[in-house]
Amino acid sequence: MASDSQARRKLLNIFGLKFKVISSKIKEGRRAGHLSYAALVKRNALTKAQNVAGRVKNGIIIGADTIVVQDGKIFGKPKNLQEAQRMLRRLSRKPQWLYTGVVIIDKDKPRPFYSKKTLHSKKERGKPKTKLGYEKTKVYMDKLTDREIKNYFTSVQPLDFAGSFDIQGKGAFFIRRIEGCFYNVVGLPLRKLYRMLKELGVKIFSFLLVTWCLGVLVTLMSGCSTEYNIATKQEEVFYYSTDREVKIGESIAQQVEKEYKFVDDPLVQKRVEDIGKKIVSVCDRKDIDYYFKVIEDEEINAVSLPGGFVYVNRGLVDKVANDDELVCILAHEVGHIVARHSIKKLQAIMGYSILRLLTAPIPGAGQVGNAADVAFTEILTGYSREDELLADQLASRYAKLAGYDPHGMISFLKKLEEINRRKPLQPKSYLKTHPYVPDRIRVVKQELGERIDFDDYINIEQAPHQ
Repeated sequence: MASDSQARRKLLNIFGLKFKVISSKIKEGRRAGHLSYAALVKRNALTKAQNVAGRVKNGIIIGADTIVVQDGKIFGKPKNLQEAQRMLRRLSRKPQWLYTGVVIIDKDKPRPFYSKKTLHSKKERGKPKTKLGYEKTKVYMDKLTDREIKNYFTSVQPLDFAGSFDIQGKGAFFIRRIEGCFYNVVGLPLRKLYRMLKELGVKIFSFLLVTWCLGVLVTLMSGCSTEYNIATKQEEVFYYSTDREVKIGESIAQQVEKEYKFVDDPLVQKRVEDIGKKIVSVCDRKDIDYYFKVIEDEEINAVSLPGGFVYVNRGLVDKVANDDELVCILAHEVGHIVARHSIKKLQAIMGYSILRLLTAPIPGAGQVGNAADVAFTEILTGYSREDELLADQLASRYAKLAGYDPHGMISFLKKLEEINRRKPLQPKSYLKTHPYVPDRIRVVKQELGERIDFDDYINIEQAPHQ
């Protein structure tokens, strides 16, 4: 990497990539002249990359250069603290554009004599393949006082950042919103970098297709933390604090309550709430508030959201034979919340841009609605087999501790299995997103210390749909 930027180094380190930092001996140009801002940062990045490429025998060289532009004035890194203060004071008054040029030189792949697009000259033949690109992002800040800037600089080294601010640290407190790539503001537009590498045939970033956006940026925004999960009995990495998890749940819950009708029978609602409270009193996670609501829907289903929100359909409530069965269903959803299954699923598969909207202090209503819909849909698709079985295990444990018969889980599961045989699965069926019933019954029996029958190990449905 032809840059000694700490922010860029952290971005690449998070991905576990092996790289070496070789600082270029080039002074960036800060006068555009006849060049556009995009052309300026690309030229600077190219000069840096070429300088380093000339000092190594092989490998992939990545060069980058960032500037901030406001009202035609170009801002780079400040030279001293006084300039940094003047710079940030001015930038906080009005929106600005942040440009980053990116250049990749692949010394392992020299240019061929012929390409589909052009016939290379003898001078260019044999030179390493080179790719240029840029990204721009519009940044909106809150207007800062001199005192606020001074306090900010006590915890941030502004001389390391173009424009004298960061977004992955405490600068996030006064950056109102952005339009464009977040990583660009951090220092390296990762999507652009990935696509450029892909075009060059470099596959080292293929794993980013799964965890790219969320895993990196949430780590930068919040700082990932390793916590002991009392439900799984394992050390696990969470990118979101409990407060942010609750905020995400609240955003999704607001959208759910706009789109779904709730029962108008106070007795049904009170029954579910009272049972829910008893489960919460014995569960392993009491650092959040829990909410239980009944949706007016005939489908047999229940779902839990991050941060303590549990929804159960009227169709499921009507189908249970007694409170023992109902408590096990509610306890199953509480188990997901205790184990933080929903937030782990969202942080693993959803883009940071989605979750950031759900945690934004004053986001656009339409944007939040779309983001919440996407998140809710992902949760409805269910969890992994291991997560579902753990929730069953916790449900039977909590039901027993709350004074109910945990065998209610087994009786209700058998009832659902019979319904499943007679009726085709619906898109949001409770059974569709759960492991096979025999497997679930086996786990419940194991939790209760009961003998396991041979049939409990058969992980197949005993009869086809009729």
